[in-house]
Amino acid sequence: MSGETLIKPDLQFVERVVAAGGDTVKKCYQCDTCSVVCNLTPDQKPFPRKEMLQTQWGLKEVLNDPDIWLCHQCSDCTVYCPRGAKPGEVLGVLRKMCIEKYATPPVLAKAVGDPKFLPLLIAFPMVLLMLALKLTGHWGIPEGTIVYSHFFPTLLVDFIFVPTFFFAVAVLAKGVMAFWNDINSANPWRVKVEGNLVGNLIATIKDILFHNRFRQCEVTYKRSTNHLFLVFGFIFLLVVTTWGFLNEWVLHHESPYFLLSPIKLLAMAGTASLLYGIWNILKERQANAEKAGYGSYFDWFLIYLIFAVGATGLLSWVFRLVHIPILAYPTYFLHLTAIFMLFFYAPYTKLAHIVYRTVAMLQARMSGRGF
Repeated sequence: MSGETLIKPDLQFVERVVAAGGDTVKKCYQCDTCSVVCNLTPDQKPFPRKEMLQTQWGLKEVLNDPDIWLCHQCSDCTVYCPRGAKPGEVLGVLRKMCIEKYATPPVLAKAVGDPKFLPLLIAFPMVLLMLALKLTGHWGIPEGTIVYSHFFPTLLVDFIFVPTFFFAVAVLAKGVMAFWNDINSANPWRVKVEGNLVGNLIATIKDILFHNRFRQCEVTYKRSTNHLFLVFGFIFLLVVTTWGFLNEWVLHHESPYFLLSPIKLLAMAGTASLLYGIWNILKERQANAEKAGYGSYFDWFLIYLIFAVGATGLLSWVFRLVHIPILAYPTYFLHLTAIFMLFFYAPYTKLAHIVYRTVAMLQARMSGRGF
């Protein structure tokens, strides 16, 4: 018959959602409270009610729904849900599964989201970096003034980390392009996309950068402020990294730099912002766990990884200043390990949200849905 839509439930999909932390999805009885209380949902085809229904019915096509990314998991819906269905937590699980779907290889994405693989995820970069030190004859703690490039040469760092960075970019680009094609394919849930791509992308990035949408959340409003500290900490440290790369390979100014040099001051500001934001995220999540949801292992993996990057970076700097080589060099090694994990696993962690959410918000803006 004309206009019919064939529904193909997938019970294994529902089981995967439940196993990944969305075990409350079956409690939803479609009262629509979640969509009513959400300040972010568009007037046209609002979320998260429809995503809860699709998930209950085992419609795995929900992973192609851009609206799971419009949700910022501010937990207003979870707090006001009369059945304790925790829509915010369920949509968080769907986003994780969406990343797995579009990641290359998907098995690595599943490993990142599974706590039993954590030892292997940590061991991989540690063994890689140890082998690099051993093969280049830099195994051991250098004598004299602490200079990290004497322990792990800058050329060796770049040889490992530059390809790692581009690997992450390539995997993310491939996944996001496939996601963009899927969310704009013809099916009953899609909307027509129109308008200037570049102009809308700039407006979307501006919204994300200043958390304009996130700050409309009410129950966990502080989370948006904490995320701002985290985002700008990342931006500052990205500038520092680029600055340092140019100094080394273009201007030939070798590190370490003077304590009060502009690059050092920016690095300190970035580290402080990063650690302050992540520390407050830790406290806020635990304080609101009962009413807003504790979050899944997938959430906490990235939180603790970012904390490890900031903490080891700060301690490396402190140990160098007070000249304790026996602590400085191993801490620097752990810092490189944490950075490698942050980069290499980026397409498979919650860090990928930055890109997928940008694409989803861009699509919503270009389809006139109020974003």
